[in-house]
Amino acid sequence: MESISTVTLFIVLFLLIGLSGFFSSSETSLMSLNRYRLKHLAKNNHKGAKYTQALLARPDLLIGLILIGNNFVNILAANIALVICIRLWGPELGLMISTAALTIIILVFAEITPKTLAARHPEKIAFPASFILTPLNKLLYPLVWFVISLTNGILKMFGVKADLQNDETLNSEELKIIVNEAGDLIPKSHQDMLLSILDLEKVTVEDIMIPRSEVTGIDIEQDFDQVIEQIRSAVHTRMPVYKGDIDQAIGFLHARQVIKLLTLNEGLLTRESLLDVMTKIEYIPETTPLNTQLLNFQRKKNRIGLVVDEYGDIQGLVTMEDILEEIVGEFTTDFAAVSKDIQKEKDGSIIIDGSATIREINRSLGWHIPTDGPKTLNGIILEHMESIPQAGTGLRLAGFPMEILQIKSNMIKSVRIWPELFQEDTQNT
Repeated sequence: MESISTVTLFIVLFLLIGLSGFFSSSETSLMSLNRYRLKHLAKNNHKGAKYTQALLARPDLLIGLILIGNNFVNILAANIALVICIRLWGPELGLMISTAALTIIILVFAEITPKTLAARHPEKIAFPASFILTPLNKLLYPLVWFVISLTNGILKMFGVKADLQNDETLNSEELKIIVNEAGDLIPKSHQDMLLSILDLEKVTVEDIMIPRSEVTGIDIEQDFDQVIEQIRSAVHTRMPVYKGDIDQAIGFLHARQVIKLLTLNEGLLTRESLLDVMTKIEYIPETTPLNTQLLNFQRKKNRIGLVVDEYGDIQGLVTMEDILEEIVGEFTTDFAAVSKDIQKEKDGSIIIDGSATIREINRSLGWHIPTDGPKTLNGIILEHMESIPQAGTGLRLAGFPMEILQIKSNMIKSVRIWPELFQEDTQNT
């Protein structure tokens, strides 16, 4: 190296510092890439993305290649800087100056600056770098493989499993974070739908079913004129048919079948003809997750079923529309029509029917009353008070001040709530 001029050594030193910055920025940019965007670009035949994806398929080899290159140029730069400083200031002073100066230069120009730039613009650096690293990886593969194998062998001696393969699978909670942070890429309404779909497995049919007490059906054992009147006044297209009591349900009657009988011949509409056109009942365990039930409805070409508990007793009714509303929300934006059980008063208070489900209340009003216990407002108040209260009783539940307005048949019929007086984490009555 004595025959090489100082000017030439300075030029080589600057080139080595540049190479060090290249390796540093390459490492940071490659590890900072959005893997899902990278897959998308690679599928669209983006050359840089394809090369980058191939390099990231073996992150252990990629890191080994970058570290070998980075350390080689840094060590060579340190030796050249020492030679230059010894020539200019002598052995003792030159050693001190080269160590201090090169440390600062490498930190600023070969580490911090390129890595910061790479972290902010990973694609702009990673894709061009992949065109250099790909042939370099092939050229130095034996050396890289040897170093990585030696490193893995040492780690195994200490009981450490050296597995740097990428695990790009996401659980539902991680996917929720991605959806929430999508920003303007996904409209808010679409985000809500996606999050609702992810939550389907956590919600059971018991949470959304129409309670047994609110199920309207047709008692086929009544006088036939009364049966016809029930059909005429029905607000639903599908209704359960039973003998005397909902526990004796025998099928579902679709309004379309009744219209068909009337269209053919009004005389065909008899008790026997109604029994003939009924569809079979699907019984659904109350603990069935909504995602499972949605698939069951789809597979069986069905849209309605009766919900039963572990003893086989009917607890309520659930429809395909109920599940779809959990995903897309209510099929109307009118407040009064969103829920007949929720009425907003002029003084700011809200009157809610005791049979309203907690999920319905939370969804309609944007509240966060706990849903891991009783499913209805009546149930959660009775659990909280541990007795049947009298009308006029006041309490604070889940932070909301409430007044019980009406009691009927040992059930809370209606409750007034003042949302503007909400206090978080209040537990006492």
